[in-house]
Amino acid sequence: MTQPIHVGMADLVVSKHPATLITLGLGSCIGLVIYDQISKTAGMVHIMLPDSREAKNIPKPGKFADTAIPLLLEELAKLGVNKSQLRAKMAGGAQMFSMPGKDSAIFAVGTRNVEATTKMLAAAGIRLVSSDTGGSKGRSVEFSTETMKFVVKTLGSGTKEL
Repeated sequence: MTQPIHVGMADLVVSKHPATLITLGLGSCIGLVIYDQISKTAGMVHIMLPDSREAKNIPKPGKFADTAIPLLLEELAKLGVNKSQLRAKMAGGAQMFSMPGKDSAIFAVGTRNVEATTKMLAAAGIRLVSSDTGGSKGRSVEFSTETMKFVVKTLGSGTKEL
């Protein structure tokens, strides 16, 4: 059994089998895995924000959905995946805070992250086969290149496999 590979906030990792990719502490963030079941190759990113348009510099492209997904696809291509075989699974996008009397759209980072990630996947032609998003509880995720299962652990709600 191999050591798990931890994907930190705003980080991006790609790996061939055998690999277990893990990211922890998803609140409004998105844990996204894109994988090729045939070659048993996968990449995971911990997306923090929907887009980079207002960022002055981008030292970690995994931070934003609009920079993370193209980079993840580029890194997977370097490992020889067939783009037509790629599939995606994601979790996160919770609404962790509410501010009564404030414009809720500003604080709806989780919802905006889900929308941006879904839009970027569709634009790239990557099929999102399952997701566990929304709500108000944090999650952690784990993906195995052996089983292709995406395990989502939700605080106070248990574990599910996607």
